[in-house]
Amino acid sequence: MRKKYEFCIRLSPSEQEQLVRNATLAGLSKTAYLRRLIMGHEIKGRPSGEIKALRTEVHKIGNNINQIARGVNTNTATAEDIAQSRYLMEQVYRLMYEIGKP
Repeated sequence: MRKKYEFCIRLSPSEQEQLVRNATLAGLSKTAYLRRLIMGHEIKGRPSGEIKALRTEVHKIGNNINQIARGVNTNTATAEDIAQSRYLMEQVYRLMYEIGKP
């Protein structure tokens, strides 16, 4: 949709800094940030590098668990594979705990 209305707003230096800070934390431009506020959308901060790394690690572990599960379903998994799966699940729980910590 083409935007045809323009709006001018005057901000104090501290308000401008806060707008820039909030938009940056959300990973948005100032304009996109203000549009989302106006529309009442929830604005979440961009995940930190640590959270991204944890998500990547959980994803890799999940792939390993899926491979072991395929082995179990085809009766080719060993007791060692199952023990590895249990270990990996514990790692997922640990990482999820880390992600969920405030």
